[in-house]
Amino acid sequence: MNYILFDGPSRNSLLPFTFTRPVADIRIGILTIREKWEMFLDSTTTTVTEDYLSDKYPMVEMDENVMINASYLPNLELVEMVKGLQDNQAIFKDEDVIAFFHKDSQEEVNFETYEAIEFNEEVIKIEHTWDIFLKNGEALQEDFNLITNGRESIPLSSSNNTIAPQNIFIEEGAKLEFVTLNASNGPIYIGKNAEIMEGTLIRGPFALGDDSIVKMGAKIYGPTTVGSGCKVGGEITNSVIFDHSNKGHEGYLGNSVIGEWCNLGADTNTSNLKNNYAQVRLWDYETERFANTGLQFCGLMMGDHSKCGINTMFNTGTVVGVSSNIFGSGFPRNFIPSFSWGGSGGFTPFITKKAFEVAEVVMARRNIEFTDQDKAILEHIFEETKKYRRE
Repeated sequence: MNYILFDGPSRNSLLPFTFTRPVADIRIGILTIREKWEMFLDSTTTTVTEDYLSDKYPMVEMDENVMINASYLPNLELVEMVKGLQDNQAIFKDEDVIAFFHKDSQEEVNFETYEAIEFNEEVIKIEHTWDIFLKNGEALQEDFNLITNGRESIPLSSSNNTIAPQNIFIEEGAKLEFVTLNASNGPIYIGKNAEIMEGTLIRGPFALGDDSIVKMGAKIYGPTTVGSGCKVGGEITNSVIFDHSNKGHEGYLGNSVIGEWCNLGADTNTSNLKNNYAQVRLWDYETERFANTGLQFCGLMMGDHSKCGINTMFNTGTVVGVSSNIFGSGFPRNFIPSFSWGGSGGFTPFITKKAFEVAEVVMARRNIEFTDQDKAILEHIFEETKKYRRE
């Protein structure tokens, strides 16, 4: 069977992260949503997403396909139902479509003609940006069970201090000495060739991706995920950092999501709680206004390729778009559009030529090419988000 992950109606409420990727390529837990589905299905997947992303994330359609809503994370019960789908059948959760059988000859799908199969079990669904950190602990536990099933961790050096070591899994090539790992509240997973420097304190649930580094004396509270190729330090609480991003110095990051290719300057701090303890309002790209999250704790949402200078302060519930550069004293506003350059004193547009120069240098440091596809995606985002900037 050919499996295709589609963005679904949650795509816009997951901006700015879905400006640069399909919903399927959001990281939550240890793996991306796509990686989870592919492990469960033992099959590769392709994507139905926005037209401007389709060159980089193409769809492969065959005679018979199963379309899967990428907002839903797989579990054993759901995957069995998806694998069993037949012609003219669809899986629903309440009124939401999770998956359906599709033939390449079908131009439109009329679900009134489908046999509706109701999924009544619990399932994790990612509908809003804050779900990425809010549901990260549950997703991390499920990924840990999936990845480590039937496998043995490499042994830890006796210099390390561990609590609940049965909940700790270390991949080949990882280096850690004189580190405290407390997995009593959730698992700790350390990826291949990752390094945790001495003096670090980690309380699970926690995942560190391949080739990532935790610097000396860092304090990390779960549930937290750091993707591959990252460098982190200081204090981090209940946050998700996508691949190739750095928070390498002192400063606090809490209840936040950081995209790929981001850099937080030394002593950058995020507020995750309002002084009056009120619920946090966050910029909503669909309504183009601030909306109540229902959360008391919510920090920073930063899109891909964005960066901030030393001593940057972010107010509770700040949204930063793609490829913005924030610096200077004082609190910048709570919504910073994509391709913005400035700080609390105001912003000017960050023109694409300059943004591309930065992206090319940053990616080359990790031996990754900044391709024409990447340029085309960012150019589209620049034009699409022009209405939010003061040109």
